[in-house]
Amino acid sequence: MAVLAATATADTIVLKSGTRIVVDSVREQNGRVEYTIGDNTLTLPKSVVARVEAGPPASAAKGSTSREITAEELPDIHEQLAVEDSVIAKVIHGDQVDIAALHQVDKAGPPGQAAAAYAIVASLEQGKGDFKSAGEHLRRAIQLLPHHPVLLENYATLLLRMGKFEEALMYAEQATHAPPPSAEAYSVLGFAYYKNDRNHEAIAALKKSMQIGPSDRAKSLLDRIERESRTEAAFHEQSTNHFTLRYEGSQSADALRQQVLDVLESAYRDLQNELGAAPGTVFVSLYTDEAFFDVTQAPAWSAALNDGKIRLPISGVKSVTPELARILRHELTHSFISHITHNRAPQWLNEGVATIEQGVNVAPFGVRLAGLYSAGQQIPLGQLEGNFESYSSGEASVAYAESLAAVQFIRETYGMPAVAALLQKIGEGQSVETALRGTIHGGYADLEAQLTAYLKKTYGS
Repeated sequence: MAVLAATATADTIVLKSGTRIVVDSVREQNGRVEYTIGDNTLTLPKSVVARVEAGPPASAAKGSTSREITAEELPDIHEQLAVEDSVIAKVIHGDQVDIAALHQVDKAGPPGQAAAAYAIVASLEQGKGDFKSAGEHLRRAIQLLPHHPVLLENYATLLLRMGKFEEALMYAEQATHAPPPSAEAYSVLGFAYYKNDRNHEAIAALKKSMQIGPSDRAKSLLDRIERESRTEAAFHEQSTNHFTLRYEGSQSADALRQQVLDVLESAYRDLQNELGAAPGTVFVSLYTDEAFFDVTQAPAWSAALNDGKIRLPISGVKSVTPELARILRHELTHSFISHITHNRAPQWLNEGVATIEQGVNVAPFGVRLAGLYSAGQQIPLGQLEGNFESYSSGEASVAYAESLAAVQFIRETYGMPAVAALLQKIGEGQSVETALRGTIHGGYADLEAQLTAYLKKTYGS
């Protein structure tokens, strides 16, 4: 689960499933764990919580040039319906769901109690990364209470995280129709419109959300979409089977645009063969350098950005050079990884796979990396799960190099199918540690040790 909001005083709730939730504040009340994230107050049954850790995790403050604008910025599925603790105790044991008991609660009724039970089970399953099961439980809850705004909002959020944007929009719209008006429902609706490439409606929904109950999260998304809409107001479009390209007519030649699309279509076919799954339509925007940094707010060292859409600065570019082709493939790989893992890939894996797919290897900095690892001075991969964006140029170079080295080692030792399987397992809800053990037969500690030996053998002096 991605970090939603980390501050200097943030705490981390660790669930028995291993899921970690970074929160602004947390307290225990009436046998439940109540926590806040931004303007939202959510609860969990105490029975699913292993412990609460004070302070933010080491990776909480990092950023990345592949920072997907995802539904991770929206609240987690949460249970806001009244449900008796005895019912929770009956259907949840530790971090496991008793399906037979859940069906008994459903059969016994009343509908509100059963719907609440399904909602809390959905919250638990999503916390474990099992979006499929979470969706099944939420659908049943909605069958029991078809017009309940919280259930509709939660299901829309889950569908957004699964990349089912059109279906999510339908449920998000329904959530806003239920009285009383909800700021969070309109925030989810705005996000759903944005992911369906309907920026005008997204802006209207987010403004409505801010009128009902202002929040930093909605304001940040609103500002970003408004910057993008202002910049792209006069843009033209050109489409192929898998891409929609947006551009300012005076800034990009016909030949350049066609070359960009040809390179992307070729890379799309290659990545689909290698990774086994592919996203739907991918949006690509070409900007002047000034417009690129205005829209994205990316660090100065960024050559491109993928935040769910591929964004490229092309000032002075007349044709697709080999370097630009590599950048296009790199950014497209992020779209594939986002689709396969539901945005759950640790950043070292995300950037490592994208970098190796662009045809780069560790050799140019292998000796330096071998020295870092031999001296135990590398950044542990476990600390590179968060994004890299707040790093300086030098720090980012080290983070990218270590990410590439880890993926190169896995590919050379276990084959590219192991890399694809690792992504797939994470997408199915497995923790990174578990997914690693299922592909390279060892967790982080084993990977660090094997990577150290590999670097020393291959590049050590």
